[in-house]
Amino acid sequence: MTKKEVNEIRKQFNDKNCAITRICGCYVDGEKQKKLEFKEAFLSLPEEERFKYYELFRKTLGGTVGRNLLNLNFPMKEEAEGGTQEFLYRLRESKLTDTELIGEFYDKIIEHYDAPGNFLILLIHSVYDVPGKTSDGLEMDDASDEVFEHILCSICPVTLSKPGLSYNAEENSIHNRVQDWIVDKPEKGFLFPAFNERSTDIHATLYFSKDPNELMLSFVDSFLGCGLPLPANSQKETFQALIANTLGENCEYEVVKNIHERLNEMIEEHKDLPEPLTLSKPQVKDLLYESGLEDERLENFDHTYDMTVAKEDTELLAINVANTRSFEVKTPNVVIKVDPEFSYLVNTQMIDGRRCIVIEMGDNVEVNGIALNYTGNNEE
Repeated sequence: MTKKEVNEIRKQFNDKNCAITRICGCYVDGEKQKKLEFKEAFLSLPEEERFKYYELFRKTLGGTVGRNLLNLNFPMKEEAEGGTQEFLYRLRESKLTDTELIGEFYDKIIEHYDAPGNFLILLIHSVYDVPGKTSDGLEMDDASDEVFEHILCSICPVTLSKPGLSYNAEENSIHNRVQDWIVDKPEKGFLFPAFNERSTDIHATLYFSKDPNELMLSFVDSFLGCGLPLPANSQKETFQALIANTLGENCEYEVVKNIHERLNEMIEEHKDLPEPLTLSKPQVKDLLYESGLEDERLENFDHTYDMTVAKEDTELLAINVANTRSFEVKTPNVVIKVDPEFSYLVNTQMIDGRRCIVIEMGDNVEVNGIALNYTGNNEE
């Protein structure tokens, strides 16, 4: 799913567009014991509760595609009888009216979801009447292409509120606040089927992880039966190792800076496209060449890539390996961070036989909040 497709589904989570038919939930304690189960028509809930649920569902489809939201395809074996895809398909077809099937769903999550503390499993069934679109992208409300029937699961930690004092308006006094259990923002979740190319794709699911570096591989592998890409931090570490191994002893400042700048340029050029920018082996090789590496220094690149990245078909997401917020130069004692747009202000230079980092200061310089004044100084 692309960012636009995800946002199209997120927009349904309000009373104006609501297509949710039923909601089910199971509250599980830290010992993995079911404490509460419920199932009801979603629109029968009080308005205040619906709004709070909408927020949880929007968060389950929040974040960045490729980081927090991962498009996963089911292996063929999971589509056979007894497989996860086949089970989720039956669950969707039941429209969440089959109590036994829902109980089995809870049991599967409780068995494989390895997280400390209490948590709430939320499951909704929704039927979205997909509007048609004109050639220039305008929606036609009276021309539906198809119905996107789906389920969305949100797994939310439940934590005890902080102790403290509170004001009692009735008694006009300050009392010790009663602690209660709060449903927090979802940590994990998934949408099934996927909404690829604005259409139902029963062979795929969209997986959500609040922390892109903690994808919970064992849960995805054992519960969903799908493979996962490298977490965001692992992709970045892999890319950094690939650059260091490729450059070897000639890992120079200017080349690394050029790679950083060119990578950010590529991300900027790609930002309006629906699919995230990925870096396959040929694309990384082109990136290095465009950053100043001559052909002879790339002779062993293919071997280095295979040894570092491990898999031929592995793709690294540009947003996961680049730092678009800052350009950082780090020494054992000093860390310099600048806006990537102004990375050209930081350079290296040999001074008195020592390699130094040189920063162009400009006219407006402050030290601990005190503006420096060079007026009248005779500087060489």
